[in-house]
Amino acid sequence: MNPTQDKTKLGSVEITKEKGIATITFFHPAHNSLPGNLLAKLTKTINEAGADDGVKVIILKSAGERTFCAGASFDELISLNDFETGKKFFLGFANVINACRKCPKIIIGRVQGKAVGGGVGVASATDYCFATKFAAVKLSELAVGIGPFVVGPAVERKLGVSAMTQLAFNATEWRSAEWAMQHGLFAEVFDTASEMDDAVLKLATQLAASNPEAMRLMKKAFWSGTENWDELLDERAAMSGKLVLSDFTKNAISKFKTK
Repeated sequence: MNPTQDKTKLGSVEITKEKGIATITFFHPAHNSLPGNLLAKLTKTINEAGADDGVKVIILKSAGERTFCAGASFDELISLNDFETGKKFFLGFANVINACRKCPKIIIGRVQGKAVGGGVGVASATDYCFATKFAAVKLSELAVGIGPFVVGPAVERKLGVSAMTQLAFNATEWRSAEWAMQHGLFAEVFDTASEMDDAVLKLATQLAASNPEAMRLMKKAFWSGTENWDELLDERAAMSGKLVLSDFTKNAISKFKTK
């Protein structure tokens, strides 16, 4: 790779459609971290799949074997130098979560490996999530001087306040996939990705044959009480956008990058 190449511009978001099932796959060479351009593309792809009458159900996944999503891009975080740019970056995660929330189609999450920070938020924003035993989770935001403000509402909705608190305050400790399943983030945990994929396809096929209007109404009912999230996550993005400019955060991120 050209050493002057902007790492935040790498990666991809792709979608395939077959028999009413849309599969959205995101990828970034830095452990599937999500810079702003990928967050924007992921939001757009989810919105478009939700509006496509030919799509009955959505599978959301990442490429690779042992990392689902490393969260925010450290390369981009450390480059943020003003409040508006910082807030805009964190709004990228807010937009993905809100796209999942407002999408009229059921979204099945496929988590094959570790999820950190924003990655836990993405998994939490799906409607039904499968994982492998390698899918440990961690909210590392406080360890770099920020806090899981934007992803917090989605994670808390799935895990509850107590488990969310454990993840948020103990920001350096991994929690196992089994722990995440026990607290409601994952519906099932499998020994292998192959076993997980069989379960994902089975449920997706079943849902694709179900009544679309019934599923839309069910999803709306299950997300009841989140109607204020456009405003709430905007406020949370502002909190993070301010904190990321602090010397504490910039120094903490630099130390993480050198590990």
